[in-house]
Amino acid sequence: MAVEIERKFLVRNDSWRDAVTRSATFKQGYVVTGSREKGSVRVRVTDDEAWLNLKSVTRGIQRLEFEYPLPLQILDSLCESPIIEKTRYYIDFEGHTWEVDVFEGENKGLVVAEVELDSVNESLSLPEWVGSEVTDDVRYYNACLVKHPFNAW
Repeated sequence: MAVEIERKFLVRNDSWRDAVTRSATFKQGYVVTGSREKGSVRVRVTDDEAWLNLKSVTRGIQRLEFEYPLPLQILDSLCESPIIEKTRYYIDFEGHTWEVDVFEGENKGLVVAEVELDSVNESLSLPEWVGSEVTDDVRYYNACLVKHPFNAW
């Protein structure tokens, strides 16, 4: 069973930009979201790849996650609006790869940093540009941003 252990933070400034090693543009939509479901079903598309992603709704640092390849044309056919649009920037810092997501569209202005861990108790050094932790705040879950976009807060 695939388990994702991830922490999520707000970003306090742009100094992370100097450390970017690569980036990717994502569009993702949700087939199933909501508080009664046990998980979300999303489609994520980059320029040349698409995946079906199943993720448990469990709040906190550890959730179940599964991914499967899909044809590129699937996003607009099956997903709710608005589509999540973001550029993900990858930054290596003290043994971890951080992912900084800069959102566009209905969520423009939102910038969050995520880092995946190998265990729940793993120690973590935070870069100076990392702000408040929002791992447990469901408003920052992408599935929630579809129904309650950042620009409407």
